[in-house]
Amino acid sequence: MSEVKAAPSVRALALQKGIDIDALAKSLGRTTIGREDLEAGAKPAAAAASGPAGDTSYWDVDHSQYGPVSEEPMSRFAQVASANLAAANTLIPQVTHHDRADVSAIEALRKSLKSEAQARAVKLTALAFQAKALARALREFPRFNASLSPDGKTLILKDYVHIGIAVDTAHGLMVPVVRDVDKKGLWQIAAEITDLASRAQNRKVGPDEMGGASMSISNLGGIGGIGFTPIVNPPEVAILGITRTETVTVWDGDTPRPVPMVPLDLSYDHRVINGADAARFVTYLAGLIADPRRIMV
Repeated sequence: MSEVKAAPSVRALALQKGIDIDALAKSLGRTTIGREDLEAGAKPAAAAASGPAGDTSYWDVDHSQYGPVSEEPMSRFAQVASANLAAANTLIPQVTHHDRADVSAIEALRKSLKSEAQARAVKLTALAFQAKALARALREFPRFNASLSPDGKTLILKDYVHIGIAVDTAHGLMVPVVRDVDKKGLWQIAAEITDLASRAQNRKVGPDEMGGASMSISNLGGIGGIGFTPIVNPPEVAILGITRTETVTVWDGDTPRPVPMVPLDLSYDHRVINGADAARFVTYLAGLIADPRRIMV
């Protein structure tokens, strides 16, 4: 019996299109197949997003006629990730909401806990606080902790909170998942993020540690930038992007005050989430980040 999970309607469509679901799942590195995967499997995502009738002939250019070139083959891992991202960007109507959050309290708390962090041999990063705050926000706004059925007719609400952490590795982007973040303390969350990121770099993260996230975080704060538009990672309905903390002048009456702020970029599936709800969600999340006492209760 096939171990690949797919709705009966998806299996029927696969049979109609002549697509081998098991082979498709293996090629995508997945254990769950949805209707959108069949569309991508029947017609490459890049072609679907190209010119009229999926024509990509205009991409086939002899670049060497313009100057020296070299070639670098795309790894199998990168090819799979590329197809998934292209399909997601093609099939999901995505919108990104931008905001920022005061991290003064988090940075002060991290500084006060530096000795304890060293004693525990745990790197207490700002990301641990942000993941914990996101978990709290997902409990407060359950529609964000959901997935849309392949036929678009049913919203599946999740009674668990798992957070995917995007990790930039030499072999491509990986998104291992921290389970039950809402039930764990900051030290445990920080330790698990460090462990997963380290093992991802060495390709030692198992398939069972990669799926089932409520929402993912793509954190570019260690590199730079003031904002970006992360692509929703289906079957999730939203993704949180974070970039480098910047000092922003905040006016307290007539007095200017420098405040460290972290940019927040929430991309969401507009079929499930509307703009007003996204704004409320990010405002709530920013409030939790600004006052970390609320996430430690």
